[in-house]
Amino acid sequence: MPSIRSEAILLRAVDYGETDRIVHLLTDSGGRLTAIAKAARRSHRRFPGTLDVFNHLRIEGRQKPRASMALLEKATLVDPFLGLRRDPARYALASFLVEMLDRLAPEGLVGNDAERLFEYAVGSLRLIARVAPSPSLRVMLELRGLDALGLRPELGRCVRCGRVAGDDIAHDHRVHFHVADGGIVCTACSLRLDGLVPVELGTLRSLAAGLASPADQVDRITLSPRMLAQAARLVFRFQRFHVGVELRSERFLDEVLPIQPSDGGTSVVREAPAAAP
Repeated sequence: MPSIRSEAILLRAVDYGETDRIVHLLTDSGGRLTAIAKAARRSHRRFPGTLDVFNHLRIEGRQKPRASMALLEKATLVDPFLGLRRDPARYALASFLVEMLDRLAPEGLVGNDAERLFEYAVGSLRLIARVAPSPSLRVMLELRGLDALGLRPELGRCVRCGRVAGDDIAHDHRVHFHVADGGIVCTACSLRLDGLVPVELGTLRSLAAGLASPADQVDRITLSPRMLAQAARLVFRFQRFHVGVELRSERFLDEVLPIQPSDGGTSVVREAPAAAP
């Protein structure tokens, strides 16, 4: 029976039966892992207060052949990210990101892909615990999460013909992002396409800077209200296309860390796109 020894972030935990707990983990060596922790709710030796959401753990267990869940035998706390529980905005943003990872992270990742996704999760939670979240940080971390999941949007050139952004822009310096294609499209290629999100070149450059920024410096990128409204709409539409449903934590996040439209109104700019085919 193959053994499991890795670091992990606890994404979600559900009580099962009288004493067991089912946990959904993101590991540094295999992507998402679902495991059952037998007698977890009464064993203070094997699971000493470790199986809580956000916790960074070192885990040991076994993968049973043909079983749908691994067996988690021991978990040691590395970092509880206590700063995430200081205020609602931190907690809501962290909850949103781990829920997105729980929905989209694949099982059986190996090598650099698994390490990269795990590093994104740890770096993001550490940053949220350290700095006060802003709407700009919210958008940037959501975008970086999609990138870490292998869903990096194309922000520099037309995904249909390869033309560099800006070669055929109108006087308002806008192009369009095509949600289904996962990138920007030039004016010629945008004709007769649905699912387009208008976005200015300055906003695209800021998003590209957010993707290129070191993990501990993402909070230094700030967006003007106009750019924030465009970026939030683009990133949300792209995320919802791939997730397919509203994440449970979205409404709470919208309440405690809202993104206001550029016209100064009060409504949230995130609207549901057409369902993915």
